[in-house]
Amino acid sequence: MKIYFAGAIRAGRQDAEIYKAMIEVLMSFGDVLTEHVGNPALSEKGNDGPHDRFIHDRDMAWLESCDCVVAEVTKPSLGVGYELGWATAMKRPVLCLYRRQSKKVLSAMIAGSPGIRTVAYSSMDEARSIVEKFIKKAVQKISTSSGRE
Repeated sequence: MKIYFAGAIRAGRQDAEIYKAMIEVLMSFGDVLTEHVGNPALSEKGNDGPHDRFIHDRDMAWLESCDCVVAEVTKPSLGVGYELGWATAMKRPVLCLYRRQSKKVLSAMIAGSPGIRTVAYSSMDEARSIVEKFIKKAVQKISTSSGRE
């Protein structure tokens, strides 16, 4: 299972430790293509590639090759929104997790999308349980079809 994890980079790195913990959970279910998103050393400048075009093209190739997308969307991010739009257009199963205790309201474009499953969580244990159920459904979808359209 190839998993694309999305989380804010240039919008702010306050949640980097949360991303790191989520990625560790995801790694027990498959290969996380975007493991670097959880690296606390990655700055808001997003210096994980030689230039913006490289990062865009690399990440789009990862999106095309992934089996599903899991995003932590508590911290609003234009880049994550872009990735989620493409993932739904590519018919990938998409799970968006957000912290229940956050004072921010999730965008209607995410919460209202029929191609995106949005779930609030309060702890990493709860997030793990949500991810496990999502991955099992994604695996079922892939095994009953090509998983791609």
